[in-house]
Formats: sequence, structure tokens, C-alpha cells
Amino acid sequence: MNNNPLVNHGTSALTKVPAVTLGFWIIKIAATTLGETGGDTVSMTMNLGYLTGTVIFLSVLVVLVALQVAAKKFHPLLYWATIIASTTAGTTMADFADRSLGIGYPGGSMILFACVMAVLALWYRSQGSVSVETVNTPKVEAFYWATITFSQTLGTALGDWAADSGLGYEDGALVFGAALAVVAALYFWTSISRVSLFWVAFILTRPLGATVGDFFDKPLDKGGLAFSRPLASAIIAIFIVACILLLPQRAGAHPGEPAKAR
Repeated sequence: MNNNPLVNHGTSALTKVPAVTLGFWIIKIAATTLGETGGDTVSMTMNLGYLTGTVIFLSVLVVLVALQVAAKKFHPLLYWATIIASTTAGTTMADFADRSLGIGYPGGSMILFACVMAVLALWYRSQGSVSVETVNTPKVEAFYWATITFSQTLGTALGDWAADSGLGYEDGALVFGAALAVVAALYFWTSISRVSLFWVAFILTRPLGATVGDFFDKPLDKGGLAFSRPLASAIIAIFIVACILLLPQRAGAHPGEPAKAR
């Protein structure tokens, strides 16, 4: 007899995270871009500093994660607000570690990569899977959001590392965009684990968003568009809300059940 409660009792349940579709990735990349410009707006434009920005965004993230865990079903606006909170917190945390603590981009990236791998390992050991399709219990949600937050922070460090290592913002965006294209090709034309490819793509969208965000607000002589951070954040936020309202949003199906339309 199978004693896994997710299999015995949860096969008719929908997860509280969205189905992974093209719309998901479009909103995810936009959310990571907003995380970069929004985080920099608070820590740099408002001159509150990386530590204060981290405290603010982590506090918001904790509240939103609590609401997400308490929710009985998938709520698109709540989910994406939580993603944006995690990516803004990731921006300020990475900047605080890399710049204020002096760890540097390579050291910060390696530490954060180790954190992501550690959380995924604990999640797999506890549940036997790290698939987002199993995110429908508080315990799994805790693993999910911890992984999300560390991956967003890792992505910020990787994006800044690439941009500051000589690639610049445009070339950095091209490199990470190309890496995502490779992941997409592996998804369509190989039998590599879909769960592994998802997490690789999820991590890579963050540095892509970080470099695109920096491209929006950095000076022209540094390869940017010289938009103000608040203006760039407002434009991206409007785009995200429009995508959430216009693109199909449905909960992902738990293993064993097809997804149901909203």
C-alpha cells in the first residue's frame, strides 16, 4: 500500500502555484526585472541602504508567504505579489552581501548556489520530489518559497557578476537569454528531467531580469537607457498587472490530475 499522503489524498487537489506555461515565464521575467528596479529604488534612489531595504522587503515577503500558505486555492495576484517580494528581497540581500559585506559577486554567487542546492536537497529528502506540482501543503510551500527566495538572490548576484565582469547589461541579457534558449531546447528535444530544467530556467530568469532592469535605469554611457528607477518600476508593474489580467492564469495540477481551467 502506498502511504504517501500526497498520492492517496491529494491527487484531486490543485496546487497553489500557477501552471508552468509561456505566460508564466513572461510574467516571471517581468517580475524579476521589477525586483531589480524596485529593490534599487528603495536601497539606492531613496538612499535607505541595502540593509534597510532587505528588512523592508523581507518583512513584506514573510507576510505575503503567510497569506499564500493560508490561502485555500491559487490566487494569481497574491502569488505574483509574493514572487515580486521575493525578487526585490533577493536584489537587496545580494547587494548587501556583495557590496556592504564585501563578499563580492563570485563569493556571493557560490554561497547562494550552495544555499539553493541545500534547500532543494532537504526538500527532496523530505518529500521525494522537488516538483512544483506537489506544492499544496504548508510544509512543501515552505520549501518552495525558501528555494524561490534563495534562487532570486542567486540570480541577482549572477546578473551583477556578469554585467560587472565586462559583459555589460546588453551582452549580459543576451548571454542569459541564450542560456534560457538552450534550456528550452533541452526541454523540447531531450528527455532530461523536466523538474531539473524548470529550476535551472527559474534561476536563469533572475539574472536575465536583473540585467534587463539595470539596462533600463543605468546611464547611457554605461550602456543603459537612463530611465529613472521609479519610472522603470512603474512601467514594468503596469505590464505585469496587464499580463496577469490578460494571460490565462490557472493552478497547476497535482500529479495524477489534469489541470482545470479557471
